[in-house]
Amino acid sequence: MNTLLQALSEMAVNYGGRVIVALVVLFAGWIFAGWVGSITRKALAQAKIDVTLTKFLSKMARWSILLLVILACLSVFGVETTSFAAVLGSAGIAIGLAFQGTLGNFASGIMLLMFRPFRVGDVVTVDGITGKVDEIELFTTTLDTFDNRRFIIPNGAVFGSTIENISFHPRRRVDIAVGVAYSADIDRTREVLTGATQNVQGVLDDPQPAVILLDLGDSCVNWSVRVWAEAEAFLDVKQAVTRAVKLALDEAAIEIPFQQMDVHVTNTE
Repeated sequence: MNTLLQALSEMAVNYGGRVIVALVVLFAGWIFAGWVGSITRKALAQAKIDVTLTKFLSKMARWSILLLVILACLSVFGVETTSFAAVLGSAGIAIGLAFQGTLGNFASGIMLLMFRPFRVGDVVTVDGITGKVDEIELFTTTLDTFDNRRFIIPNGAVFGSTIENISFHPRRRVDIAVGVAYSADIDRTREVLTGATQNVQGVLDDPQPAVILLDLGDSCVNWSVRVWAEAEAFLDVKQAVTRAVKLALDEAAIEIPFQQMDVHVTNTE
């Protein structure tokens, strides 16, 4: 019994002060880490950084400081932290190799949140999929298509592909392809198509509508009717202009021919 008390007394003498120092350092480090995390979060919020990225960076700053504090506490007790750091480094490399795809998606998510090629609510085409952006997370981006399907795309595929932000500009051009018969007069056709764009609701005056003669096709003369509209009214304007073009051509008795092929048979007898 006396031997046990003596051993405890020696441990208290040898390590009591170190334990107190370690507890003080740990407590101070905990408070300091929380303060740094709070400052980081406020600074990023003032810089108008995305909320998801703000939370992640503030937590990363906090836990980085806590890790340094824990290493400092271990050094108080004589633990060799250099070997501990080497072990952590080796483990980090192994984890990085195992999760390289996940880490790649994470890095791409950071890039998307920082450079903002699109925002929540934008209509985009990424990785061959067109839809409205519902959410941008650190690892995935969620798109909702117009027929109400949901796609969850890894950020690596998003950032590594060509991104088309359809709703980026407030105005869009509507192109209507029209093919008319070769028998139709060119100038008269242009006049009819130009008149069809007048008084269509949603068509903008600036830039002005344009009727372009494209080329001479296999079975028709190809035209393009081009008008401008506000981005949110794009589909409505396209439908209205298409209807107006069809009615105007019918009224002017200008034929829209079916695709056809003439076959000539030569009798060699």
